[in-house]
Amino acid sequence: MELLSVPYEQKIIMRNLMELYQYDTSIYEEEHDNDVNEYGLFDYKYLDHYWTEEGRYPFFVVYSGKLAGFVLVREIKGEATFSVAEVFILRKYRGQGLGKQAATTVFKRFKGKWVVAWLENNLPAQAFWIKTIAEYSGDNFTETTSQGKPALQFYS
Repeated sequence: MELLSVPYEQKIIMRNLMELYQYDTSIYEEEHDNDVNEYGLFDYKYLDHYWTEEGRYPFFVVYSGKLAGFVLVREIKGEATFSVAEVFILRKYRGQGLGKQAATTVFKRFKGKWVVAWLENNLPAQAFWIKTIAEYSGDNFTETTSQGKPALQFYS
């Protein structure tokens, strides 16, 4: 597994993957929070920020030379804290440990305080993050909330 920084020229690829991600996660959103627009697109409103704001880091997850997903990392301003804003592994690559490897890679790359949150209804994400962060941190994390969502806080 490789984690590759996404250059601006490949933003359209990230946008396309983001549509798949938002489709997958739309079942966990409140009914009105994740509808498609008049063009049939979810249109992730923060995507452009990853190339226009400091403290935002877009990565592709590549497996055996194939694009397998992405991770969006952001630094929470004023808190000196990192967050996995979004993580997505294409369905055909799930269950192979790629999400865990991608998460562990970003935790090692960005040393410091982390807060990782998920949608309350997304029980698969909750199970993934608890297991991944518990293993990475040696069970040294605390449960908290972030922007009204359940979250885990730990240090890398």
